[in-house]
Amino acid sequence: MKPATPDDILDLLDESFDSTALGAAMELGLFWLLDAQSMDAQELALRLDIPRIRCRYWLQLLGRVGLIEKGAQGYEPSSTARSAILDVYAQETWALLAQEARERLPGLIDLPGHLHEPGSAWNALRLKPPMYVAQMNEDPERARRFTRMLYELHQPLAEQLAASLDLSGVIRLMDLGGGSGAMSLAFLRRYPDLNSTVIDIPNVCEAGREIVAKYSLEDRITFHPADFLRDDLPSGFDLVLECDVNVYSEELCRRVWDSLNPGGRFVIVDQFAPEVGVAPSSRLHWAFEGSLINPDFIFPTVAQIQGLLVNAGFRQVSENPLPAVPGPCRRFTEGSVVIEAQR
Repeated sequence: MKPATPDDILDLLDESFDSTALGAAMELGLFWLLDAQSMDAQELALRLDIPRIRCRYWLQLLGRVGLIEKGAQGYEPSSTARSAILDVYAQETWALLAQEARERLPGLIDLPGHLHEPGSAWNALRLKPPMYVAQMNEDPERARRFTRMLYELHQPLAEQLAASLDLSGVIRLMDLGGGSGAMSLAFLRRYPDLNSTVIDIPNVCEAGREIVAKYSLEDRITFHPADFLRDDLPSGFDLVLECDVNVYSEELCRRVWDSLNPGGRFVIVDQFAPEVGVAPSSRLHWAFEGSLINPDFIFPTVAQIQGLLVNAGFRQVSENPLPAVPGPCRRFTEGSVVIEAQR
């Protein structure tokens, strides 16, 4: 709800407390503890090793925003917390989403004093921003958690894309940056003659293998460890899919062109900017975060991606909006566009 009164503005200034209180609850597993057993403030303070009075205030904040409530046996998750948190994603997924939000907070320190910086606000603060590829390369456990999180978040998008995109006649699929295997698995279930090769960095590929191991499709999906921005890509594919990766360059498009069989297709699915320098509405926070690292950061437009494809030699470039994707979190799929090009 947009602010309309002075009290609304004051509440908005205080929302950082609500947000960080929620994130702590997710990282510490509060909602899952209370789902298993109601507890009073003193029990929770002891269980989580939090000073008693501080714990009470923390619980009061979470109660005020409607995420926990106090019953006869103690605190328990509210109906909102059950329907919007507990029934949606796994505890590990919420914990990592909260951790990532916490890791982005340092870049907002002293924002009035650093908005004018011509370079990175993080550098001006003598801080190092969280970088996805470096984290995944350096920490196998972080890669495992991140890949499992994306697998869960991508389920609605994967199912909708598999239902919308015709892969009849496609035998070999390259899933570029598709480490969790979510997209590949959705297509493999629909097309029995299809085989997929997932390209991603080594630790992510290892996590993806763990995910697909529980399905009876291991003989039809393989993982190829590579940094696709630098390493050579395998060839002989009928279709290359890049879905929700947001990594684009003319050089990458040329290497994808080389990976495709004659007449093969390159399909890109993402949320693109409506115009240059304007963020997709669902990615505004990410865009602002990116601008604090690189002041020239932009999300590309559909026209810019089409230009890269044409310059790389692709033809019959087209785009279509992905039909509305059912699922609990629209921000991960809202406004997705399918761009298709043929070699």
